[in-house]
Amino acid sequence: MADKIELTIDDNTVEVEKGATVLQAAQSAGIYIPTLCYHPNLQPYGGCRLCIVEIENMRGLPTSCTTPATEGMVVTTSTEKIQELRRSFMQLILTEHPNACLTCHRRERCGPYDICLRNVAVTERCVSCPNNKQCELQYLVDYIGLKEIELPYRYKELPVDYTREPLIKRDYNLCILCGRCVQVCAEIRGIGAISFINRGFETVVGTAFDRPLQDSSCRFCGACVEVCPTGALMDVGSEYLPEQEQESVAVPCKYACPASINVPLYVYLIGEGKYQEALSIIREKVPFPGALGRVCIHPCEEACRREALNEPISIRFMKRFVADRDNGEWKKYSKHLPKTGKKVAVVGAGPAGLTAGYYLAKAGHTVTVFEQFSRAGGMMRVGIPDYRLPPDVLDAEIAEIVSAGVDIKLNTKVESVDWLLEQGYEAVFLGPGAHKGMTLGVDGEDLPGVFDGASFLRDANLGVRVDVGKKVAVIGGGNVAIDSARVALRLDAREVTIVYRRTRAEMPASPEEVEAALEEGIKIEFLTGHLKVRQEGKHLVMTCNRNRLGEPDASGRRRPVAIKGSEFDAEYDSIIGAIGQRPDIPADFKVETGRGDTIQADSETLATSRQGVWAGGDAVTGPDSVIRAIAAGRTAAVSIDKYLGGSGIIDEELTRERTIGICAGITEENFNGRPRVKMPCLPPERVINNFTEVELGLPEEGAIAEGKRCFQCGVRNQICPAPLPPGARLKKAGQPDKVESAA
Repeated sequence: MADKIELTIDDNTVEVEKGATVLQAAQSAGIYIPTLCYHPNLQPYGGCRLCIVEIENMRGLPTSCTTPATEGMVVTTSTEKIQELRRSFMQLILTEHPNACLTCHRRERCGPYDICLRNVAVTERCVSCPNNKQCELQYLVDYIGLKEIELPYRYKELPVDYTREPLIKRDYNLCILCGRCVQVCAEIRGIGAISFINRGFETVVGTAFDRPLQDSSCRFCGACVEVCPTGALMDVGSEYLPEQEQESVAVPCKYACPASINVPLYVYLIGEGKYQEALSIIREKVPFPGALGRVCIHPCEEACRREALNEPISIRFMKRFVADRDNGEWKKYSKHLPKTGKKVAVVGAGPAGLTAGYYLAKAGHTVTVFEQFSRAGGMMRVGIPDYRLPPDVLDAEIAEIVSAGVDIKLNTKVESVDWLLEQGYEAVFLGPGAHKGMTLGVDGEDLPGVFDGASFLRDANLGVRVDVGKKVAVIGGGNVAIDSARVALRLDAREVTIVYRRTRAEMPASPEEVEAALEEGIKIEFLTGHLKVRQEGKHLVMTCNRNRLGEPDASGRRRPVAIKGSEFDAEYDSIIGAIGQRPDIPADFKVETGRGDTIQADSETLATSRQGVWAGGDAVTGPDSVIRAIAAGRTAAVSIDKYLGGSGIIDEELTRERTIGICAGITEENFNGRPRVKMPCLPPERVINNFTEVELGLPEEGAIAEGKRCFQCGVRNQICPAPLPPGARLKKAGQPDKVESAA
């Protein structure tokens, strides 16, 4: 008890740690005291004075956020005198504010905590409101009970240029000079890019010499936006988003990751040289960091806020960097629950099936994976060439899954779910992938020398010799087409041409893969369609035509339209059709299927139409990415564990590093213009006749440099919500709605 003190607040005995303020003591007891400048992550200074209280034997009305609690103190938080003074303080704030808190036409129709900054009458929910963020000022106005302003109204509208900044909107009209943004930039980030400038009624929050943020020391982390109580600072692009989706613009890399990897934290840790800790963060969500570091479609990078200044962070390459340096430290904190006696069957040893099996085995269940091919890995093994994903990398990660207790039976194709249930399996996960290649759909598609892309890559990856000749055509524009072309080049083809019916802008293949193919000498015939194939002697002749782009189709891409009279013939030794794949689901699975022969599964649980059977990965979505298949495996593991009587909790902490620290490198020049570190690669002449991995991996100095380029947007997830009045909606980016207790 030596470190505890007791005081009385509103006739309630409150016990707190020594050093706590009166405000903190009240909050610990569920007693609400209004405040606006105060924030739990910042040093209090009592600027708004809304948190005034009466303290027995103390003169005046001190601010509770700056007054230390002492033994035996008697505090009163709400009297008529206090309430009247709070209304006066709030009037002072609103006299230089647009005053929407009192004039909003939505309040009667949409509720007291909505705000229309455009001050327009509406007959339904206004979708033009630029401030869809919670407004703490609005909450406080309603709680304090202010109905009108009696003081002279001094508000004068200031000009706003929303095009000035690339990521953050600044509106001086909404600023109440609470100072939170200035504090968080200095105290939490260690930058101090913004401060109070000018004097008196001309005071605003801004940068030195009123420079644009990108020309100041700003790191665009968004911490200032996170603590702003009025919407004076907002994320560009967040205007009309529901508040529960604010993370899509606040911390978009994490939001975009299908497996919810804490991207900003591991990028930060790499920048700090904490490689094993960064790998642990990745492994908390996925069992394939090395594979993903090579073949992930990296939606996190596509969402990266840094691209608004120059180039996104090399997130995928950084994942590979730490995966290649794995010393097993993450295993120290890895947990394996006791055996449950429950048996689970997994059909397909691809990323979805192996992920589900891994987490179910760690949950204590007995897991058997049935794989139709001679090697495990699914499309990672048979659909991605070795020069992109070396077999030893995949083998090592599968070995970790096996060591967790997963039994993999190779060369075992399962045709019936009933057979599995008869073997005593109490739950079944179907992840057979989408290995059936689609045919060209034209005359001559069955001729010798015409391959489908899926079968071609599978044979090449499993060591089956494929004779493609010297001149090869590949039809398609996706990653399978690019892979097929580059593999053909490595199988002694001398001339490889990709035939694609649209332009490069519409190609679904990863841009970096397209660029690699071009560097290796592969040609691409854009706006070219295929009409038919015929055999002439030892060669194949493909009749093609030229296209132009028409109106967008269902995919959102412009539709190819054949140009009349543009037909021509081209001669090849082999033709590879890489125009799509689909699942091949046995009828005896007895599960409901839909378009493209995909298994129909609940989007939330992945449960199928059969009791005790789940499905995920390409068999459900059609051909998709490794990361989305892994995410499906995680979802299925949660659902199956619950079904078998478990908690459904598969997450675990594999490192004690959980937070992003003060911004690093604050004195470095040209932070905003620093270019993305390029991945070093072997030259084309050293790789086109073999399957050696092309990308060499980031050097250590490059990985650290990329970590230092990061805005560290993830710091926003570490900032606590500000205290709100009883009954107010408490929302924070990436979190579900909460309601503040009325206690």
